[in-house]
Amino acid sequence: MNQGLLLRFENLVQLRGACQQLRALSSRKVCGARWKPLELSASPMWSLPLHPQLWPKHRLISAALSQCRHLATKEETKKKKKKIPLTKGEVEIRQKMTVEELAQAMGKDIDHIYEVLLYTNINLDSVEPDSILSEDHIKMIVQKSGMKYKSAKLKEEKERKNTDAVKRPPADPAVLTPRPPVVTILGHVDHGKTTLLDSLRKTQVAAMEAGGITQHIGAFIVHMPSGEKITFLDTPGHAAFSAMRARGTNVTDIVILVVAAEDGVMQQTIESIQHAKNAGVPLILAINKCDKPEADPERVKKELLAHDVVCEEFGGDVQAVNISALKGENLMVLAEATVALAEMLELKADATGLVEGTIIESRKDKGKGPLTTAIIQRGTLRKGCVLVAGKTWAKVRFLFDENGKAVDAAPPGTPVEIMGWKESPSAGDEILEVESEQRAQEVVAWRTYVEQQEKMKKDLEVIEAKQKEHRVEYEKQQQKLAHLTWRQRKAVLYKANKQLMFSRPKERTEMDENTLSLIVKGDVDGSVEAILNILDSYDCEDECKLDIVYFGMGDISENDISLAEAFNGVIFGFSVKANESIKKLADKKGIKIKLHNIIYKLIEDLKDELNSRLPPTVVETTVGEASVLDTFSVTVGKNKIPVAGCRVHKGLLDRKMKFKLIRNRDVIWKGCLSSLKHHKDDVQVIKTGMDCGLSLDKNLEFSIGDEIICYEEKEVQQTTSWDPGF
Repeated sequence: MNQGLLLRFENLVQLRGACQQLRALSSRKVCGARWKPLELSASPMWSLPLHPQLWPKHRLISAALSQCRHLATKEETKKKKKKIPLTKGEVEIRQKMTVEELAQAMGKDIDHIYEVLLYTNINLDSVEPDSILSEDHIKMIVQKSGMKYKSAKLKEEKERKNTDAVKRPPADPAVLTPRPPVVTILGHVDHGKTTLLDSLRKTQVAAMEAGGITQHIGAFIVHMPSGEKITFLDTPGHAAFSAMRARGTNVTDIVILVVAAEDGVMQQTIESIQHAKNAGVPLILAINKCDKPEADPERVKKELLAHDVVCEEFGGDVQAVNISALKGENLMVLAEATVALAEMLELKADATGLVEGTIIESRKDKGKGPLTTAIIQRGTLRKGCVLVAGKTWAKVRFLFDENGKAVDAAPPGTPVEIMGWKESPSAGDEILEVESEQRAQEVVAWRTYVEQQEKMKKDLEVIEAKQKEHRVEYEKQQQKLAHLTWRQRKAVLYKANKQLMFSRPKERTEMDENTLSLIVKGDVDGSVEAILNILDSYDCEDECKLDIVYFGMGDISENDISLAEAFNGVIFGFSVKANESIKKLADKKGIKIKLHNIIYKLIEDLKDELNSRLPPTVVETTVGEASVLDTFSVTVGKNKIPVAGCRVHKGLLDRKMKFKLIRNRDVIWKGCLSSLKHHKDDVQVIKTGMDCGLSLDKNLEFSIGDEIICYEEKEVQQTTSWDPGF
């Protein structure tokens, strides 16, 4: 009885195991699990013997437990797979994603993004892996790819604290002390401004200037016999240095307008008057060169009336002094007029506390590094002060006066040269003293950050404008392709982009061949600024493109040679030097170095270089003219050749030259003569008044009244149409 029950129990267990295996096999596709058959016994169920057989107890228990473990594993696998969320097909997007970032977020390659962009208004030529896509384009690309998108949670960027340095509040009038007036000398080029200062301070400044023309601002202190001090700024009068003159008037108290008595009011004279008016600075008129016979001071005063400069003798408030800077006549009268006007202005400043000033000029020195000429406007500058100007800072190491002599301090109204800058600041930058070097670095970091933010904002505006332009072009293109199917549109766009891609290298080569790359070096920041302002007026990009690779201060260096070699450029230096090793290196590499000390000669040399880059043009020069009086034909072999009977009425006909046939003022043929005869004789030249017979082309028929023009072609070098304005 017990053996029969055990046999039945064993059969039931095996039957249950077989059912579980069949169920697992049917659910394998759903669960994705690998099916493994269970072997509980060596023989199948139907092969079991029918006679009673006794099984050991431990074998039955182990078989049941193994089957239970197998079933539990399957159930756990199903539960785990059900818990995994299905996120496939959903892309997390954010603003300002690049092409590469979007491809990674979608799990696609970059080529897939480019393929989808064919259906947008984006110009594929300007798309790179790091190009930023707009939010609309990102959503469209995701949707076109058959996916869904969700916006990423944006991290709110904390607003950065403003750590900029600012001027101190106005000082208490009780602590103000008198200071020297800052006087700027303005006027037209070569009207005697530097000679005037030369006479005032008894030095030979004018003899040192290249061509007698001031090339940058000079700041000096002039000690008067009465004990007063006057700070003079000598600004360039050349047209190229307008920015320097404007900068000079912004830091000055009084403007001395120098006008030559024989020339009268000139272009830079009018500009100087406007600078003074814009700055709200009073004028003193110095009529120079009054010792010349052709001098006419009264004419100068009357001409100035047209520009609202009214002298005292005409009821105005402008003092006029007739001087001769070269001979030193009436210079003390001019100085006394300046001192009197300064006393009326009651010029005072606070000589205590943190320093404030303005950079007049900036330059680089090999031994001293970056140097700046500055006017101190508040506080007293000493060694060890920490200054900030623009996006650089300095710990003052040395101070020099206008003669290069070291000084310990510079009070308000004093021009001083400062040594210790980390980098060269720009002329016109405001100088502010700060408490420590760490504070200076904070100020520079903030100003750099602000500049970067402004640049990003401008770049974004440019990008949006370009996208708008491309969108308009895209809509026009879509309208043209509206009648095509999507497959046909895709094929057309692919062909267009492919053609553009293959044409691009050729266009780039042509552009490089017609481009003049420049490296500009100057002695001071203002000189470089003046040259760049002139180059900004270049408006002949269709003739030759002008590309400024690098600009800076200092002598020509090996780095400049390397840049010129890389860009096939030319180095232009203004008031700088190139040592012998640099010149030999440039000659070895075939690099042109052009050094000048006078600005207009530099510009003339630049125009010559531009002309050399322009392709030569072919010019036709008429040698002779003839009229067709009769036509006939001559048989040569089996061919009939048309011949024109002509008379030369101007110049001569030379068979070696080229000819053209004009009918009714239209050129209908150009080429060389087949034959030229005079009285049946072959000739080379037919002169004025002579008759001849000529043939041009066997298929060309002549008409009575046609004009035959003999001309020669010459290649002539083109000249640029750029006019820098002086």
